[in-house]
Amino acid sequence: MQASDFKSDQYVRFCPGCGDHAICMALQKAMAQIGIPTHQVAVISGIGCSSRMPHYLNTYGFNTIHGRGGAIATGVKTSHPELTVWQMSGDGDCLAIGGNHFIHEIRRNVDLNVCMFNNRIYGLTKGQYSPTSPKGFVSKSSPFGTVERPFIPAELVLGARGTFFARTLDVDVPTTVDCLVAAQQHKGASIVECLVNCVIFNNGTHAWIADREQRAEHSIILKHGEKMLFGANNDKGLAVEIDPKTFVPRIIVVAADDPRVLVHDAHQQDPTLHRLLALMGQEDHDLPVALGVIRNVEAETYDEAVNKQIADVRANAKAKTFDELTATLETVYKE
Repeated sequence: MQASDFKSDQYVRFCPGCGDHAICMALQKAMAQIGIPTHQVAVISGIGCSSRMPHYLNTYGFNTIHGRGGAIATGVKTSHPELTVWQMSGDGDCLAIGGNHFIHEIRRNVDLNVCMFNNRIYGLTKGQYSPTSPKGFVSKSSPFGTVERPFIPAELVLGARGTFFARTLDVDVPTTVDCLVAAQQHKGASIVECLVNCVIFNNGTHAWIADREQRAEHSIILKHGEKMLFGANNDKGLAVEIDPKTFVPRIIVVAADDPRVLVHDAHQQDPTLHRLLALMGQEDHDLPVALGVIRNVEAETYDEAVNKQIADVRANAKAKTFDELTATLETVYKE
């Protein structure tokens, strides 16, 4: 299959320069690489710039109301487990009004692929601060700077016992494609945080890692089974050190040839190291931001469990169908 097979005939209405263009293109490439026919794919969204995505993909789609994409996506996957279901959402749509649905689809481990576009602003509603905007951020709804502390999406995902978390940049299409393919191959709730630029209302929000000249020093692409190396010449590595005062583990930067350099294990069940990696560079810039698949572990999925339970109950029930049930009730009523 080709990426063009997944392009709809609709004009893409993202602003020129918006990072959503790149994610849309990467998603089409990933879907082609996965090779699932278009009629077996459903794309669900809420409201927001990124939530326009169902219109631009040649698949089944549903543009729902603000924050409710997760609820609809859960219903679609549970009632039609044979479908591949993608959920498109922004940091406002997903983490504010849709926050409750978001944490519970993760907790339940519904077999969904969630792309959370994080530009740290409300773009479609014209520039209000969002749940991921940094403290002190000046916007139309916080002219003196927001006093709120931001969510770190990875922290929410791991706190909700997430089984898959990846992070990618809009300007790095190859890594984005790899993350999206891995998300689809994972059985369970797959969350991909897409760091995107809003050229109109929050231009350059991820510039310190998105800029080509700085990216190698300020980010690290994690790959399962490979050493955690970064830097323009791959001359730096990541290791764990125990703080002698607090006995709390922390990530440190060491030389690439240091024997302490970690090898990434995305399949490790204990989330402690995954959490440390996911939080790097989020509140300070002393450590690189982790990109790629950070966590990828297996667990029973909600949709499988629900449908197995239905099958078990049906197998042990006297009435196998609704008609049989009504006939039984009618007999009891007459008696």
